[in-house]
Amino acid sequence: MAENNKTSAGAEKQKKQKKPNMFVRMGTRVHRWFREMRSELKKVVWPTPNQVTNNSWIVIVAVLAVGLIIAGLDWLMYTVINALAGVTGGI
Repeated sequence: MAENNKTSAGAEKQKKQKKPNMFVRMGTRVHRWFREMRSELKKVVWPTPNQVTNNSWIVIVAVLAVGLIIAGLDWLMYTVINALAGVTGGI
């Protein structure tokens, strides 16, 4: 009989320690995620408008330079392939 009381007490204890449902757990996770995100965003050092402008110009110039290099290499390969095709009688 004493064992039966122990098992029923254990079963009641397990029912009381039951995990909260999925939506409650998800809500606390989402809340914690937003709270941590907000604290991390407070640590960010945002660039000044001058820095943004300078960096934008650097990116634009770099993109144009790489584009010109690729266009030049494309033209060079096209010319070489056409010259070889002319020598060999066409491909």
